[in-house]
Amino acid sequence: MPISSEGNAADGPPRTSSRKPGRSLAQRLLLIAIISIAGLFMISFSGQRPENIGATNGRLAEIPDSPNCVATQTVHNQKRLPPIRFQESADAATERLKAVIERKFPRAKLVCESDNYLHFEFTSLIFRFVDDVEFLVNDELKQIDFRSASRVGHSDLGANRKRMLTISSEMQP
Repeated sequence: MPISSEGNAADGPPRTSSRKPGRSLAQRLLLIAIISIAGLFMISFSGQRPENIGATNGRLAEIPDSPNCVATQTVHNQKRLPPIRFQESADAATERLKAVIERKFPRAKLVCESDNYLHFEFTSLIFRFVDDVEFLVNDELKQIDFRSASRVGHSDLGANRKRMLTISSEMQP
């Protein structure tokens, strides 16, 4: 076996690391995850009910430019969905809509109801994010317009779109 100039075997046992003991990669990743989750919880509790909730002159408020919202009456083509059509009376359609939401979304809470307007708060299971979802029932046109928007953050990973497509699908006769 060749001997190095220091008198050790060239292929001898591996040298021990001169690094100081510290956290392993797994421990560091766990710490980052815990801090991130705690931060998301803090953000989720800070969402306040928007001031532009409600209908004015038969229209719901415009949605923001962020990707975490959808609506039927928006100028943003990529975030526009078709209104929900119905054939029964407006009262019957409203009751059916409330029943669909209660059945499919148990964490939804009705916070405001008037003759032709409903406002729900949908709360996510894990991080407790709140999305405001409004419905405007038009008996003359036999349609329900809606606006669904997250209170905080920039992206919702498509949650508002998926929710509204589910509700629309469930409302089909």
